[in-house]
Amino acid sequence: MDASQKEDLAQVFGPDWQGAGDLDYVACWFKRAADFMRDKKVQASFVATNSICQGQQVANLWKPLLTPDGMHINFAYRTFVWDSEATEKAHVYCVIVGFGPGVNHGGPIFEGDKVTQATNINGYLLNGPNVFIEARATTLCNVPEMGVGNQPIDDGNYLFTEEERRAFLKKEPNAEPYFRRWYGSEEFINGKVRYCLWLGDCSSATLGKLPECMKRVEAVRTFRLQSKRKQTIQAANTPRHFFIENMPKGNSILIPETSSEKREYVPIGFMGPDSLCSNAVRLIPEATIYHFGILTSSAHMAWMRAVAGRLEMRYRYSNKIVYNNFVWPSPTDEQTKKIEKTAQSILDARALEPDATMADLYRTASMPDELRAAHQANDCAVLEAYGLSKDSTEEEIVAHLMKLYSEKVEELRQKELEEAERLKAEKAAERERRKAERAATRKTKL
Repeated sequence: MDASQKEDLAQVFGPDWQGAGDLDYVACWFKRAADFMRDKKVQASFVATNSICQGQQVANLWKPLLTPDGMHINFAYRTFVWDSEATEKAHVYCVIVGFGPGVNHGGPIFEGDKVTQATNINGYLLNGPNVFIEARATTLCNVPEMGVGNQPIDDGNYLFTEEERRAFLKKEPNAEPYFRRWYGSEEFINGKVRYCLWLGDCSSATLGKLPECMKRVEAVRTFRLQSKRKQTIQAANTPRHFFIENMPKGNSILIPETSSEKREYVPIGFMGPDSLCSNAVRLIPEATIYHFGILTSSAHMAWMRAVAGRLEMRYRYSNKIVYNNFVWPSPTDEQTKKIEKTAQSILDARALEPDATMADLYRTASMPDELRAAHQANDCAVLEAYGLSKDSTEEEIVAHLMKLYSEKVEELRQKELEEAERLKAEKAAERERRKAERAATRKTKL
């Protein structure tokens, strides 16, 4: 959006609308229509970019609109591609949403040739209650925190292809110990080989003997000083380090930030401490094989598909929306061991084809039989831990997870209220104690 469009957004939603600045411009029409229809027997429908029904925008736009005395969605057409008639076609990923005031009788949800009659259409354009998944800084459950990888802000000076690395080492062979394998989503999924030159733990004395490395450090410093961002300019003081650093000392689970919607499972794996990752992936340090089993399951995939943002139609995995709001099962010891076993079977099945990339292994039509069987066994084990049938549909899985989410959020809200009441009572008791002490002091003086 340009400045005038951002001004439009601010005027339409006003200063009190939470998260309005993160909405797409098309959301203005939904707000204007809702204002117009508030006291009228009128309905509206719009074709819109599908992003308003994905990720954080769902809570930002629909939570204030879909209230008992406000709007409800009458029908929805889930994501489809709108092609222009121009020679150079521009593919736009759209939804159609019909909404208005009055009695909510549900309505049809269209997806290609499939039509589902819903009792309630929520902001994700699913048949279910009006649940809104909002960004959280911490996890709902007691599981390891998820972070992002490293963000160099180096103008490409520290990143190398295999050929570039070889050419560099011909000039400066003593720099070899400072090269590490570098993984982003592209490198992890498609087996693309890249390296980074990591000089953060290189001593000044050693660096002084590596003139080619020193040139890179100086180039990074110059690049950062030319930035308009205060934080980037400050980072010029530490040019050997990345702008953002996340380098776990042990094994971590790696989840690509962006991956194809055509895959049944998002490729997930373990990453050792000898490799470094870009900010195009999500990392979970100190995660176990059990965590891997849950995250690579059909249950977690269903949750991700329902609440994640999208880039066109590709999945955009977010720690604040997807991971932190995901409610984990409460398995028995036996169920935990079963999930650990099925998760290990997935890794074992991958190892049968060591030359295959993740893209090769997770191509839906040609997934290896052993890998598919391992995933299906893991899916069943995880669904059992949730108390669901192995034959549960994705819609049933999402409905169950959203129910657990609502219960968990309410549980945390009650705990916060109880904690607030406890602190209030403690402060009141402290005031009474001090009041009694002052009274006793005055009595003693008299």
